[in-house]
Amino acid sequence: MGIINLNNDSFYRQSRVKNQSEFQNRVAQMFYDGADIIDIGACSSRPGSVYEGEEVEWQRLEPALRVISNLFTGKNFSIDTFSSSIVKKAYDIIGPFMVNDISASEADSEMLNTVAELGLQYVAMHKRGNGVTMDNLCQYDDVVEEVKSYFRHFAQKAADYGVNNWILDPGFGFAKTNEQNFEMLAKLSEFSSFGKPILVGISRKRMVWEPLGLSPETCLIENLRLQGQAAISGASYLRVHDVGAFADYLATIH
Repeated sequence: MGIINLNNDSFYRQSRVKNQSEFQNRVAQMFYDGADIIDIGACSSRPGSVYEGEEVEWQRLEPALRVISNLFTGKNFSIDTFSSSIVKKAYDIIGPFMVNDISASEADSEMLNTVAELGLQYVAMHKRGNGVTMDNLCQYDDVVEEVKSYFRHFAQKAADYGVNNWILDPGFGFAKTNEQNFEMLAKLSEFSSFGKPILVGISRKRMVWEPLGLSPETCLIENLRLQGQAAISGASYLRVHDVGAFADYLATIH
């Protein structure tokens, strides 16, 4: 799953695009490099970020969706949003896509109903708080067990809405310390007990570079190794910045 950010606040600058032309070229390159699906984010969710509102999100997203509807029909996309209104408007332009909701429907009570009505695939991610508060909400007795408990509740909620086609994202980096992230990665296979595909998004996050004194821009090798570990441990989807490099690396470990 290749990452493209339409905002200028993403923590990894190389993931950002500034206009429709850049977006078109980036999408084409990622699919050429081996992406199965491309994830589009119009608002940053990095630590410290503040949501700029649905109007701003849509202003950034709509032009990209027009490019998709004109040039990339038949290709697979996901949209990183927690707004059911955005989902509906996007569906009207490009038809079916994967909804990548970092709030697991907590931010919008209409989200699961919308996903069910439109028959969309859905990613539910675990987090606590928001961009401003999440780094202060990392207190767990057992991070893996508490995240699993969260998804047991979500599974019942999704079933109540008739949403069965959902993907589990443990939420690496969202209200977790580096140590907790590594514990979740080491025990990733435990999340397979839900019988749902697992999505892992660790690409160039702090857990990759900070312990080694690197930066998001200088951690490619370490990044590939940890993503490879996730793939071996049962991740069905890897959300990555470096599509070509990871596709090549994945071929060497399978």
